[in-house]
Amino acid sequence: MEANVVNIKKENVGTVQLSDAVFNTEVKEHTVWEVIKWQLASRRAGTASTKTRAEVRGSRRKILPQKGTGNARHGDRKANIFVGGGVVHGPHPRDYYYALPKKVRKKALKGVLSMKLRDGELTVIEDFTFDEPKTKKAIEVLKNFDLDKAKVLLVLAEKDMNVIKSFRNLPKAKVLLVEGLNTYDILNADHVLVTKSAVEKINERLG
Repeated sequence: MEANVVNIKKENVGTVQLSDAVFNTEVKEHTVWEVIKWQLASRRAGTASTKTRAEVRGSRRKILPQKGTGNARHGDRKANIFVGGGVVHGPHPRDYYYALPKKVRKKALKGVLSMKLRDGELTVIEDFTFDEPKTKKAIEVLKNFDLDKAKVLLVLAEKDMNVIKSFRNLPKAKVLLVEGLNTYDILNADHVLVTKSAVEKINERLG
């Protein structure tokens, strides 16, 4: 399976071989859903915290005499029914991560890459770099592809700080290395630009 390779001016400069095992696969919707749910759970900070009545600061003195006033038999002011009291069954710091089989994650990743390619939302671009970090140059590249207003994911084979810094100021653009490629970010992008050397690396990693 072959795909056209274009330069940053969107001119054809050759072709690249795509692995059928990676870019021509089907995947169940439920599998993708499972992987995205797992990814978003892993990203959760889990820092929400509330104080129970044992942790709230305040007097523990009994509010009223036990009998004779006609009022409820209250204990101290830290009960949950009072303003400033403790919280019952509130959230506490926790880790939301859970394990998901590597095979499932890999299958979903192949599936969304294949889907983007079939839908014409994945373009293989010739390896490029900038002499210096310039957001203006990044905007020019996206304009050549009519993607200056779209959510774009750029996938690189190696870390190139000039390219990364040029794109990172753009709110709708995201740069990932092949090692960090994931189902959520691919689906979240309107268009995926993959460099030629990144494609070769993806073939090797997922094929």
